[in-house]
Amino acid sequence: MREKRAMTTSDDKNILAWVRKVQAIAQTGIAFTHDSYDRQRYLQLQELVASIISSELDIPVGRAKALWDHEDGYATPKVDVRGAAFDGDKVLLVRERSDGKWTLPGGWVDVNDAPSEAVVREIFEESGYHAKALKLAALVDKNRHPHPPSVHHIYKLFFLCELTGGTATISDETDAVEFFSIHALPELSTGRTLASQIARMYEHQLNRDLPTDFD
Repeated sequence: MREKRAMTTSDDKNILAWVRKVQAIAQTGIAFTHDSYDRQRYLQLQELVASIISSELDIPVGRAKALWDHEDGYATPKVDVRGAAFDGDKVLLVRERSDGKWTLPGGWVDVNDAPSEAVVREIFEESGYHAKALKLAALVDKNRHPHPPSVHHIYKLFFLCELTGGTATISDETDAVEFFSIHALPELSTGRTLASQIARMYEHQLNRDLPTDFD
């Protein structure tokens, strides 16, 4: 049996960046090629990507393949929205059932949703509060910030929001809803939200005229 080497965060990021690129080439190639032989080669590349992901993340090959099950056409980054709503110096956070850690409410943008509509929907679904989006405060490439390594290439849109009603309500994805002082944050789900990002959103809250941050 092959002894699995210990991987560093840098190793993880490099390997995942490589497989993302190969997967994107294969997915785009399948979408546009008219040559059956080229199509077979692109499919083989996708099989290779699944094998690498399975080996490095220690998950079944079938689960690795499923990561891109619904991805077709020209390969593009996925879009995640997060909503920052404040009460004084306290920020609204929800606790994820998946890892027991806290985050700004948010999630994937659905097809036909404007980003501002998506963040309002996510806030309601995950916290029970109604909100309106006031400004796009930041648009960042997840890979350029100290989030844990991710299989997908993701753009994160952070909106400054204002609560307009509702009441704290848990959901299928969240099991707690609370306001926390920005100076005493709980353990965060860092794949979703970083403390530095919450701090930056508070700066936007205090100064609405700040320009949008972007990578």
